[in-house]
Amino acid sequence: MKKLIYTIKNLSMMIGLVGIILAFIFNIYFPFKTNHGDNISVPNLIGMELNEINSFLYDRDLRYEILEDSSYSSEYSPFTVLQQNPSPGSKVKENRKIYLTINSKVPPKIKMPNIINGSVKNAQLILKSYDLKLGDINYVPDLAMNAVIKMYLNGDSLSANEPVDKGSTIDLDVGDGFGNQIFNAPDLIGLDFDEAKFTIIGSGLRLGSINYQDSGFVFTKSLNDDGDEVYEKEEIEPGRVFKQFPAKDIMVKIGRRVNLWIVQDSINEKNQ
Repeated sequence: MKKLIYTIKNLSMMIGLVGIILAFIFNIYFPFKTNHGDNISVPNLIGMELNEINSFLYDRDLRYEILEDSSYSSEYSPFTVLQQNPSPGSKVKENRKIYLTINSKVPPKIKMPNIINGSVKNAQLILKSYDLKLGDINYVPDLAMNAVIKMYLNGDSLSANEPVDKGSTIDLDVGDGFGNQIFNAPDLIGLDFDEAKFTIIGSGLRLGSINYQDSGFVFTKSLNDDGDEVYEKEEIEPGRVFKQFPAKDIMVKIGRRVNLWIVQDSINEKNQ
């Protein structure tokens, strides 16, 4: 009987010891060797210059490889990152390779889209879709009010399907309908700069001076319970228009310049 109890006791100790060893192997040793749970969050490399990438990723235990198929965007400088795989925020193991698409130094040639006879608003959308920039707008006498009459690149007349560099700035001659059309100025309050510019150009007007201030307010009129007029003060968010001249609903002619006042933010500071 004592021998049986002794045997059972030894067997239990052996089972316990094996359990401890297995627990150590699977919960401590293997996770340590495989970095289990020790994932690295992939940083956002978009817009970063190539000469910064190597040390930046090395410090984060990551590697990179540049894909042969380069691309081009006028929004970024040459030799900056346009795309990456895995995407920013992905969880990867250390020493993982990040595949990068780099912005080409030389912009590719594209065929100039045909925007003749279309509206300025439509021309702006088409140019943007081709990664071309809208430059100066010159209003000329023509019956076709607010329609594109001619296109120019660096001062030279340009025709549809001519080769141009991606990212080029295109100037336009636009019909003014003899310049005798009068209409109400659009309401730009609360719009961001791109929206305001888009509305101004699409209305046949021209962008005037841009003024930035640290803060801006607008006042809205309403009636209280007694029927008296009261004004409520509303603060405009950074990056948005809080004042314009001419003001909304003021009668203006095609080609009139519209000045904007915008609440300052970090993006405004970079563009100044």
